[in-house]
Amino acid sequence: MNKNAKLTLVGAGPGDPDLITVKGIKAIADADVILYDDLASKALLSYAKPKVEKIYVGKRVGKHSHTQQTINELIVHFAQEKGHVVRLKGGDPFIFGRGYEELEYARQFDIPCEIVPGISSAHAVPALQQIPMTSRGFSQSYWVVTATTKEGGLTPDVALAAQSTATIVILMGTKKLHEICNTFRLHGKEETPVAIIQKGTLENEKMVIGNISNIEFEASKHNISSPAVIVVGEVVKLGKAYIEEFRHIQGV
Repeated sequence: MNKNAKLTLVGAGPGDPDLITVKGIKAIADADVILYDDLASKALLSYAKPKVEKIYVGKRVGKHSHTQQTINELIVHFAQEKGHVVRLKGGDPFIFGRGYEELEYARQFDIPCEIVPGISSAHAVPALQQIPMTSRGFSQSYWVVTATTKEGGLTPDVALAAQSTATIVILMGTKKLHEICNTFRLHGKEETPVAIIQKGTLENEKMVIGNISNIEFEASKHNISSPAVIVVGEVVKLGKAYIEEFRHIQGV
């Protein structure tokens, strides 16, 4: 094994390359090989040393360039052959990123591992729209759930979350928006505010606001697709888009 063999899982943040951590940049600059995802900004690759091997291993719905097993094997292969492998993943590698699976696989081959946490889109994307996850008088907690189970169905956690007073953040949920809205309707939440933010933190970011009763129409009208963050809760009323729309309606 290469004496410099090492795996560093680096969270690239929610999309804007400026939102990576300093420690993440240092890891990229030290890498011998970089395996990067679709949601990690390619601008971050400019921090790498000259001639470093950069391999795209992105996985999107219906567009997998590599299976997870293949990615695991690539990590081990390059660590043993070339040394320091940086696995550059969008958001945070331990939040719906399957980072732990990669860590666990590398450990089986006695490869030293390090984690560099990233800023998660779950809270950063709403924050940049001035939507807080918690605010006194509105929400005292927040849930972050993925819409889709491993088997492809809607996760039961959405129904549990819908019964709470918390802010609900749903990732990977645009294709299940109808099911999500039906779940909230079943719990009497038709008027609960909703924001959907597509490609958050990027120049082509797009956002729609509404409530459970009309957000499907708004999302369809504005051609909202993945990747997007769905925020359900009263805190949406605090966001700049909601306030601006209210002022427009009131003629303020």
